[in-house]
Amino acid sequence: MRALAAHKLTVAVAEGDTGGLLLERLTASPGSSAVVIGGVVAYADSLKQSLLCVPDAVLREHGSVSAQAAEAMAVGMRLLAHTSLGVATTGIAGPGGATETKPVGLAYVAVASAERVVVREFHWQGGRAANRAASVGAAADLLRELLLEM
Repeated sequence: MRALAAHKLTVAVAEGDTGGLLLERLTASPGSSAVVIGGVVAYADSLKQSLLCVPDAVLREHGSVSAQAAEAMAVGMRLLAHTSLGVATTGIAGPGGATETKPVGLAYVAVASAERVVVREFHWQGGRAANRAASVGAAADLLRELLLEM
């Protein structure tokens, strides 16, 4: 939170597989209200489209668990909340929901600024709670990484 405040930046999050855990982690720090604007838990594709402006073509061609969806969610959240940064998580926490090409533990995390978007792919090996926690940690790490580059 100090790095966000030092750079006079704000952040909002769009969560799929993490279901609000990322926002909980970000707001646990004292002073977070100065930099964390809020977030959206967009489990359903309909919310990803209507709130975050994820294009229908992205969902049809790549699915909601994809690098393209994570990128669109992060950008959409940043624009919706009028923040400096948008963070997004999407994945298959398990134990169900997997397909032949998208196994349990597949996750994507994205951070968007006005200048660029960084998306990372992960393959977690734990159960549902561990996979969700791992995605939260990865999102926080990616956010820190981008702040260090600013």
